[in-house]
Amino acid sequence: MNRMHVRWVVLVTALVALPWSIARADRQMDPELRGVIAAVIEPTRCFDDKYERAVWFATMEPRLTRHVPDAKERQQILDAVHCEARRVGVPPELVLAVMDVESRFDRFAVSSAGAIGLMQVMPFWPRELGMTNDQLVRIADNVRMGTTILGYYLRKDRLALARRGVRGPSPSGRCRATARRCRQADLRRRPR
Repeated sequence: MNRMHVRWVVLVTALVALPWSIARADRQMDPELRGVIAAVIEPTRCFDDKYERAVWFATMEPRLTRHVPDAKERQQILDAVHCEARRVGVPPELVLAVMDVESRFDRFAVSSAGAIGLMQVMPFWPRELGMTNDQLVRIADNVRMGTTILGYYLRKDRLALARRGVRGPSPSGRCRATARRCRQADLRRRPR
């Protein structure tokens, strides 16, 4: 396997292993999230220069070719993903991986829970923000809302972990603080 394919597989595997708080429709109606999504209407500068844009498209476009045959639609997706991921502060590759898993890059996809579009945004969000549901099948609008929701929950999970005192991996690949707490909890639970 080539190096890029291995990275793609690792990224998708990591996504499957994550506890998906965004996949649960009942938790997506977070009151704090409404303000975050409402504040994303302003456009952002996407690429530092034309070379960065050329490299992004040259690297990512071949991956979408089999799922999105229309070149113009591929370009719109890649442009929106890079812009919104940069604005929210999440890796654009993560956003593409979520799209691949959630909708297979089909902007008209509808889940069994009723989520719509590339990023599978729940239909109450446009109504909540004074928008229309047809905006969920528009590439830029769906990617903007979905990436904002993804970034919100990633930040929220990081803060929750920080509050619990869970640190990142140690050089040995394990989190010593978490391992110690787990051992202590196991000892308390064991019958004597």
